[in-house]
Amino acid sequence: MANITPPRYVKQVLITLQSRGFLAYLVGGCVRDMILGVHPQDWDVCTSALPDEVRGLFPHTAPTGIRHGTVTVLIHSHSVEVTTFRSDGSYADHRHPEAVSFVGDLTSDLARRDFTMNAIALPPDGLIADPFGGVEDIEKGIIRCVGEPERRYEEDALRMFRALRFSARLGFALEEKTLSAIYSKAPLAASLSAERVRDEIEKMLLTSRPQILLTAIEAGLLDRYLIRRKDDPCSELIRITAMPKKALPRWAALCAILERRGWIDSAHDFLTALRLDGRTVRCCSECCELLHTSPPRTTKEWKKLLNRYGVDTASCAAQCYDALIGGRSRDALRAVLKSGECFSVRHLAVTGDDLVELGLRGKELGEMLNFLLDYVMDYPENNRRELLLQLVRGTEEN
Repeated sequence: MANITPPRYVKQVLITLQSRGFLAYLVGGCVRDMILGVHPQDWDVCTSALPDEVRGLFPHTAPTGIRHGTVTVLIHSHSVEVTTFRSDGSYADHRHPEAVSFVGDLTSDLARRDFTMNAIALPPDGLIADPFGGVEDIEKGIIRCVGEPERRYEEDALRMFRALRFSARLGFALEEKTLSAIYSKAPLAASLSAERVRDEIEKMLLTSRPQILLTAIEAGLLDRYLIRRKDDPCSELIRITAMPKKALPRWAALCAILERRGWIDSAHDFLTALRLDGRTVRCCSECCELLHTSPPRTTKEWKKLLNRYGVDTASCAAQCYDALIGGRSRDALRAVLKSGECFSVRHLAVTGDDLVELGLRGKELGEMLNFLLDYVMDYPENNRRELLLQLVRGTEEN
């Protein structure tokens, strides 16, 4: 399990519960990560103590999920989620249990969890409780549902996305039944909120294996947002692996691939349906527009692109050019930005007020600023106030 031990505040929660006669275990993702030799970001505890009993043991708590048995214990600046052993009732919306029942044993609690690698518990004494073979699956690099995969997905359709995301993130293979059930139960994904689907897509995009989205598309998990085609939409997805792990350019690349293949009408409509923020929708839409043309070839062409679209879109486009078409557009753009050369009216050594003082107004003023910008793009060393004012005076005299 590598040399990873829970921090002191987590041990304090476990020991406090045990000292009052309750069972208490680390559970879920933190145990999985410890086995993998990865430092957990979050710590979850399951216990035989009821929520009110947990709240009575610790001076600072928050009832973050009290309906489902979860109390957040606050210790200094840290937090630990503590959840009572439970079994879940029916899932009418394929996402949340309508009711939960608190139970007295650990195995019943672990049986409701999604994958065997997340159904492992660890008490303070370090003796792992693993009734479903999660440790062995981790060692073999396998993602396997606890119990029947169809039932797990019917309970919570988001688990299908999570299975693929864990596969991409950890490099694990999906066990045969766990994978085939995704294909058979994919229509359930239509019941999920767009925000949930968006978050899962983004998490997959930001892994080292974003091409896992091909499986999601083939299975039909994204049918609500795509136009079904017979051809392979995403053999190009592997090219995204060459891009930095940043959300904006990877969303842009995904949209460019889907749009080019005809699987979406437009990046704007696709991203809006998935509830992406306005900046992402705008940048990706503009980036897809730019990818219909060849990359800029000269410094001035890059400066014109920057002037029209801004740094965000230009940077996205450069990264997409390199990944999807080839070349060194990022280097070219970086060189332009590093040079500090003017590509916007805002960066001119003169302002609109300077030109107003020389008598320019309205349309004349705008045309002169654009003339000066075009001039400075050709002769960046001449972006000097007196020289530009002299140029304006000379132009006006003619």
